[in-house]
Amino acid sequence: MKASDRLSRIPPYLFAELERKIAAKKAEGADVISLGIGDPDRPTPPLIVEAMQEAVTEPQTHQYPTNRGREDFRQALSDFYARRFDAQIDPVTEVIPAIGAKEAIFNLNLAFLNPGDVALASDPGYPVYTAGPLLVGAEPVLMPLLPELGFVPDLDAIDEATARQAKLMYINYPNNPTGAVVPPGFFERVIEFARAHDILVVHDNAYSEITFDGYRAPSFLATPGAKEVGIEVFSLSKPYNMTGWRCAAVLGNTEAVELYWRLKTNIDSGLFEAVQLAGIAALSPDADAEVASMNELYHRRRDLVCEALAKAGVHVTPPKATIYVWAPVPDGFDSSVAYCEHVLDEAAVVISPGSAYGQSGEGWFRISLTTPDERITEAVARLASLSG
Repeated sequence: MKASDRLSRIPPYLFAELERKIAAKKAEGADVISLGIGDPDRPTPPLIVEAMQEAVTEPQTHQYPTNRGREDFRQALSDFYARRFDAQIDPVTEVIPAIGAKEAIFNLNLAFLNPGDVALASDPGYPVYTAGPLLVGAEPVLMPLLPELGFVPDLDAIDEATARQAKLMYINYPNNPTGAVVPPGFFERVIEFARAHDILVVHDNAYSEITFDGYRAPSFLATPGAKEVGIEVFSLSKPYNMTGWRCAAVLGNTEAVELYWRLKTNIDSGLFEAVQLAGIAALSPDADAEVASMNELYHRRRDLVCEALAKAGVHVTPPKATIYVWAPVPDGFDSSVAYCEHVLDEAAVVISPGSAYGQSGEGWFRISLTTPDERITEAVARLASLSG
């Protein structure tokens, strides 16, 4: 059996060897603690679960949904954007539900890229920013996120020929994996660049609700001119502990939303209406206290991790957002994979090599804060013991 040519374009899975080592470590009887995956360990808040429980008893939710989404769910997203970001979203023409952000981001490649086109992709970044274009025969061109620039791409470094070929640009703030937040004026520069080169901006807004130290993340769509050139993918997964629910939305530019809907009518049958009704509960002001409680939890864990890293000789600025800590590999290791293997071998703790998120991630590693408190406390104690 032979894979398709498009599938063969995807690079080897960088976690494969690390996963083999994890399995071997566990087989030896080691108590392995994973700080790798970004999947919230707390359950979905009760008010969301209760809304879902009620919704599945309603027979009308058992039929095919419309790909346009329920009117009340689209209105809830519009109301949330107005309340949270002061961004005006037309619930009829500027929002479409999505069956998870990952699926939405991939499908945008199908909707807007032809073979030979270019997608500008943040590097390091969510792997689908590069895998998606490859799977549709287009070319991802990396935009390095450098620490000296605050982990934002240098738009002036993109050559004119590449900019002319580009049809999509993937950006993501607050950022995975770096935890960086968008600096003042950057969204405005992105809009200017996209307008000059006829590029559709895709802002992956997965972490706007997970913030610390008084910071409140903006929406790209709240920036004047953003809806002329871009869309935003908003996910309920991380802020509401709903990763398994696959509940998201694409919002923004009317034409882009319409074309995305046209694609979806040929790919899926819409988001389960009971999940949409649960999403309405999540987006209501009643859920704000639940989000604040989770942020307090992640804030505490962030500080635990950063303090332990300092004791291990790894100094990092605590991030103002996301569920990740992005830290430099200590001296003495020739790659991020080598350091992560060392931590696994010596401390039985799993952390993610930066190179798994792109070539500009080399020299860094990522720690996720989505492990139960007692386990994260034990893990950071082990990390601290590696000092010296």
